[in-house]
Amino acid sequence: MEVVAAFSRRPTRKIRVGDVEVGGDAPISVQSMTVTKTADVEGTLAQIYALAAAGADIVRCTCNEAAAAEGLAAIVPRSPVPIVADIHNQYRMALAALEAGVQCLRLNPGNIRRAEHIKTVARECRDRGVPIRIGVNGGSLHPDLYAKYGGKVTPEAMVESAMQEMEYFAAVDFDLVKISVKASSVPLMVEAYRRLSEVTDHPLHLGVTEAGPPPVGVVKSTAGIAALLADGIGDTIRYSLTADPVEEARMGRALLESMGLRERKTVDLIACPSCGRAEVDVFGIAQQALEAFGEEEIPLQVAVMGCVVNGPGEARDADLGIAAGRGRGHLFVKGVNVAVVPEDEMVDSLVSWARFIVAEGAEAALAKADTARARREAERDRSSLLLSQGSDVNETGSKVNLVRRAAGA
Repeated sequence: MEVVAAFSRRPTRKIRVGDVEVGGDAPISVQSMTVTKTADVEGTLAQIYALAAAGADIVRCTCNEAAAAEGLAAIVPRSPVPIVADIHNQYRMALAALEAGVQCLRLNPGNIRRAEHIKTVARECRDRGVPIRIGVNGGSLHPDLYAKYGGKVTPEAMVESAMQEMEYFAAVDFDLVKISVKASSVPLMVEAYRRLSEVTDHPLHLGVTEAGPPPVGVVKSTAGIAALLADGIGDTIRYSLTADPVEEARMGRALLESMGLRERKTVDLIACPSCGRAEVDVFGIAQQALEAFGEEEIPLQVAVMGCVVNGPGEARDADLGIAAGRGRGHLFVKGVNVAVVPEDEMVDSLVSWARFIVAEGAEAALAKADTARARREAERDRSSLLLSQGSDVNETGSKVNLVRRAAGA
């Protein structure tokens, strides 16, 4: 099911990170970072490939020592996505990473402080056509800015840090820049990006730094990133989670797809929250379905519904769905009943029909089905459930009467 974005994006410059465009009218990209030692070439490449499969468009690797830079020289030519070298404190590591062939650098203004070192790196990037992300971090702001703003991190301090770095770059005629102003506080991060968007047209990299482990880390990241995307602010994003980085890529991709900012790549699984009418373990089947689809490229909305009474109607807009009833699963395509399968085959049938729809189309799926029989079987199970459970399975009517009595009505 195609989703149309309701958010207009703020105009920005466009740069290229390898073959990935960032900014302008380019799709908002997803980033993540490896947690392996970069000197471990095979281990790092395995993680990069896993991140790419989960939806990452760009991957960052640390370059904190000579062995890491040497590792990058072997990683970059074999990577399926552009590589950003993460540089802290040692500007010579930035120069080494450029020699290794990385497609972008990330510099933290709070860590590399000498103007001549910053300009040296910028000149080298200018001559090679390699962009730099100015990565301002609330946790490592320059001491002078802490002092200027009362010994605390403020949105103004973070924006000023980024603008100071831009001045060093401008002095050597370098402007292939994207910027982030991350903080672990969602309100601080959101306000910093809003202020930054008012003073620059360079592309912005969004993220809540040190968001923590799921589920709270996911909530914090989503709250901050989605608020800005809804304002039209942001050109590339990263979920910074205390978790397997593959989860970062999955969450980032899922957010963009759910907001209509990227084309769907994998299944959008929707499921009812369950109720007293449910004939199956909706939670368990939904989880089984998620695992069965995995990262397979099936760009469909798939519904898992607990009962055949309300399920098909509630999920009629889904590309494909299944609803349980009397030990059977009732499959429907675009709201039309197409098949009845045993309960223990529900997930396998969903996957099989989804693959067919992707390969042949929904119309072909409807054409091959005995829709009349499937509809009759669904209606039979629906009628049977209504007869045994009644039309008010959650006893809403009785509760309303009790409420009226209590209220003296």
